[in-house]
Amino acid sequence: MSNVDQKVVLVTGGTGLVGSAIRRVVNEEKKQNETFVFLSSKDCDLTNKEKTLECFNKHKPTHVIHLAALVGGLFKNLRQNLDFFRINSQINDNVLAVAHETGVKKVVSCLSTCIFPDKTTYPIDETMIHNGPPHNSNFGYSYAKRMIDVLNKGYSDQHGVKNTAVIPTNVFGPNDNYNIEDGHVLPGLIHKVYLAKKNNTPLTIWGSGKPLRQFIYSYDLAKLFLWVLREYDEVDPIILSVDEKDEMSIKDAAEAIIEAMDFKGEVIFDTTKSDGQFKKTASNAKLRKYLPGFEFTPFKQAVKESCDWFVENFESARK
Repeated sequence: MSNVDQKVVLVTGGTGLVGSAIRRVVNEEKKQNETFVFLSSKDCDLTNKEKTLECFNKHKPTHVIHLAALVGGLFKNLRQNLDFFRINSQINDNVLAVAHETGVKKVVSCLSTCIFPDKTTYPIDETMIHNGPPHNSNFGYSYAKRMIDVLNKGYSDQHGVKNTAVIPTNVFGPNDNYNIEDGHVLPGLIHKVYLAKKNNTPLTIWGSGKPLRQFIYSYDLAKLFLWVLREYDEVDPIILSVDEKDEMSIKDAAEAIIEAMDFKGEVIFDTTKSDGQFKKTASNAKLRKYLPGFEFTPFKQAVKESCDWFVENFESARK
């Protein structure tokens, strides 16, 4: 294999939920022409451009999967919208600028369905990102993520660089952040069910349980991320999501976790807590155009695997 064919893929945020899943898929594939470097926040301060440049000069990536971000659930976003905007904007600008300066061929960044306008029609698709303000609960994070799309278009127009971005729906799986206050809905529920079962106490779920979400297993997302890196040539982003028919309520998702963890106690919905956005139904028509036969892991199977991982790794899991 010649050096010309060799890819060096730098994965920022490489030890988190999605990065860990990508590592799993890469290890299973064993492709000879790709070397992956998985960065954690301890390895490089991406809010500092000089440190970011040092890191890129050290590893000399030809491609980048950009996952690093300040992230959190609904309640952390509500408290820290300014921090979410400023820190994520710094990280994203540094990574894309340094990638361009060091000759990286392609950066694939990770967006989120929360960037879409709050007042919109459904299903949402890739053309609608900038059609109005995002939901007020997470405007800081949402606008910072939207700016990646602006930067990608700018680098394409001015420099001919084919950077792009993916837009996953709600991701879950092993190596998630299980913090009950600040994590996302599924890992928070997994942690709550674990504690309620262990302590023989009622399970309290925040909100009414009625909001609807599309959940994607991190292992499935990792496979699709690698396809985007290798095969997808558009600058415009692509939604990576299960089908619209697989959207479900928070209540139904919670029941899948309760079943997977064999919890038999009382379940209480605390309706004094905010529900956040009621729905974010996303169309995966663009993905299905490219990959009509892609099979997602059945939700209950993915939840069972995620719950089992958390139980086995409770002491070391992020929480």
